[in-house]
Amino acid sequence: MESPLPRELTEAECVHLLSAGVVGRVAMSTPEGPLIVPVNYAVHDEAIVFRTSPYSEMSRHGWGTELAFEVDELDYGTLQGSSVVARGRGRVVEDPDEVAAIRTGWQPRPWAGGSRGVFVKLPWRRLTGRRVGDEWAERSPASYRAVH
Repeated sequence: MESPLPRELTEAECVHLLSAGVVGRVAMSTPEGPLIVPVNYAVHDEAIVFRTSPYSEMSRHGWGTELAFEVDELDYGTLQGSSVVARGRGRVVEDPDEVAAIRTGWQPRPWAGGSRGVFVKLPWRRLTGRRVGDEWAERSPASYRAVH
């Protein structure tokens, strides 16, 4: 069986997949080299929002720098899936009204224990994605939320 060729996703498809995700990865540069951290996240006002600890690598190295964020959906059995990558500059959300607006919707609920009181907003300036296989779009994986 020949493997299907990947296809580029439209921005609308990328936003849909990104909005449906629950866990993604943030990539950043640190003085020790690149670092990738898994986070629970949500999409709010055309930005990725997640929470972190004030003592995390993100808090030490992630502000005022370019970040990348990736979310995937994979089906190893059928060799299908997609990947969406967002790029932009992360910032701490300090405005109480903005935090309240984020909390009104589906807020990022960290699975990891410990203090995660720092809200981070990553507005994307570039959003790209690829998909292998077309049957995946009709599926509803358990690791994704319903998007309305």
